[in-house]
Amino acid sequence: MRTARALATLDEVELGDHVCWRRDPAAALLADARAFVADGALYGDKIVVIGGMGETFDIPRDAVPSASVVLDFSEVSDTASVLAAVRREARTALREGFRSVRVLTERGPKAAPDGVEELLDQELKLDQFASESGAIVVCAFRPSQWNEPTLEHVACVHPHEVGTRAERPAFRMFSTGADSWSVDGVIDSEGASAFNAALRAAIAQAPTMTLRFDTLEMIDAAGMRALVDAARRLPSRRIVVEGANETVRLCWELAGYEAADLSVVMGA
Repeated sequence: MRTARALATLDEVELGDHVCWRRDPAAALLADARAFVADGALYGDKIVVIGGMGETFDIPRDAVPSASVVLDFSEVSDTASVLAAVRREARTALREGFRSVRVLTERGPKAAPDGVEELLDQELKLDQFASESGAIVVCAFRPSQWNEPTLEHVACVHPHEVGTRAERPAFRMFSTGADSWSVDGVIDSEGASAFNAALRAAIAQAPTMTLRFDTLEMIDAAGMRALVDAARRLPSRRIVVEGANETVRLCWELAGYEAADLSVVMGA
């Protein structure tokens, strides 16, 4: 069962982890990730580096270990192309006798107005890939390149994180199976926008999605509105909430959402 957690270093990664790495802006990516790469050789994992997806890609080709693959998306690529390439390399690695793959990418902000939602879509699908395949996926971010609200949105769709940060995200939303997502932490007015954006990206992927609230500590009125708004954006889709505690279910009913004609089912 996947659980959200903070890591002290990349040495603590485990199979199936999807890590948001807030990294030192001055260091080269491969130098920072040297131990992560070395552990790949130790445990029999193949290194897959995704390049060209951000504004900076500071890994020289001749510095990448021989048992590695560089996927160079020098032009902006759609999510499907990126994920198809990563999944293909994972299948090849298994045929070659590797235990799994260690995916390493440095993300940079895009100039396009819809860049944040596209980025969330990619991250959620990378998380599904990690959950389903047991791959380790590390997404590196230089905080100086990002505005804080965008970085907060991104951090919330990674179940694990490492690096410089004042505090962990208020909530995390991560894959727990086919079209099933677990929500951990607290969703209040400060996190409602990020929650809404993550839901919109996830609900576009399947006709019905399940939200697991087993480890959700609290969701306030703003969080509930964010959930309802996401459902209304695509009324043909359905959100099924499972594992909600009695307090959450009572608040949902008192807010009038239980009787409303919405594509959200709040279950026990």
